[in-house]
Amino acid sequence: MGKTARKQPANLTIRGDLLRRAKARNINLSQTLEERLEGILKAQDRETWLKENQEAINAANVYIEKRGLWSDGLRQF
Repeated sequence: MGKTARKQPANLTIRGDLLRRAKARNINLSQTLEERLEGILKAQDRETWLKENQEAINAANVYIEKRGLWSDGLRQF
């Protein structure tokens, strides 16, 4: 979705000490939560993708170990 997605209100509960400290430092709670959630969701999506594709990844690695890369004879480094 990204930054162009429509904003929606959400009710949250947060520890009072954290809220006071964040307000004292002018931390934008909505922005901070969005950024952190995006990072968490991206990491979870990556892990899910890796699990779902592990068999194909392993097969590709075995193929390369046995036959090498198609470009092996072309590389000059």
